[in-house]
Amino acid sequence: MPSYRFPRIRSTEITPEEVWQTRRHWMKAAGATFATGALGGWSALASAAALAKLDAQRSSKYVLMEQVTPEKDATTYNNFFEFGTDKADPVKYAHTLQTTPWKLRVEGECAAPKTFDIDDLRKLAPLEERLYRMRCVEGWSMAIPWIGYSMSELIKQVQPTGNAKFVEFITDVQPKNMPGVRTRSIEWPYRDGLRMDEAMHPLTLLTLGMYGKVLPNQNGAPVRMVVPWKYGFKSVKSIVTIRLLDKQPMGSWERSQPSEYGFYSNVNPEVSHPRWSQATERRIGEDGVFSPKRKTLMLNGYANEVGSLYTGLDLRQNY
Repeated sequence: MPSYRFPRIRSTEITPEEVWQTRRHWMKAAGATFATGALGGWSALASAAALAKLDAQRSSKYVLMEQVTPEKDATTYNNFFEFGTDKADPVKYAHTLQTTPWKLRVEGECAAPKTFDIDDLRKLAPLEERLYRMRCVEGWSMAIPWIGYSMSELIKQVQPTGNAKFVEFITDVQPKNMPGVRTRSIEWPYRDGLRMDEAMHPLTLLTLGMYGKVLPNQNGAPVRMVVPWKYGFKSVKSIVTIRLLDKQPMGSWERSQPSEYGFYSNVNPEVSHPRWSQATERRIGEDGVFSPKRKTLMLNGYANEVGSLYTGLDLRQNY
């Protein structure tokens, strides 16, 4: 397997350690919205501190020359519509998510469909800690140390047939525990998909933890996926079903607003969202709304690794 190295970031773009260690920038990132849920946020932070450790070998192939987003930012400012549409809703409400017992079913166009529990998944392949850039369609980004292994390790277990051209990922629905699913903001359960070659690419991560611990509920516990070259909504959280398909699936956001959210959803600064530009972004943890904008990188900086997947494909038309 080739050794993956990512583009170097200029030293002027890296916040000095003595500065970022002392900042209170995470409060600015959430702003007044976080203040309204301060008690819930502090409760969630305390719970996060008590999460079980998850041992993993730090990857030497999947690295970034960038500052890691502070854990408190990555666990208190995110999207998880099952718990509400505000960025602070997941940390306030996701403590109700029931994560045990948990089963993940892999089925469809395969010779050996299987159901895995969390212990099965943690033992399936050696766990790695990988530092990935993450980019949200709204214009904010993070650099997060995820723990898991390539999704291909799981998919190979079920022996895909030649008919398996796409992979669909479906999240859990817990109406009593997920206040967001009581609304019809999108069609539940949440789902999205990849081409088979995208799902099998070594960068696509079956994710079981972050920051050296198991996943917090608000970040998609107990198992999610991370596809770092695509916008964040493609990285489905709290997965219960994976289906290998012969036809392209339609994701929840694609179904809800097809003019804004296409199947591919690759990070592409040259293609604007219908309501805003994608040419720049703000890194969460760098003074919040006061942080300087940085240029968005093609395929989120992973063009050297995944660009060949899209040879001959018009990434303007196939957004």
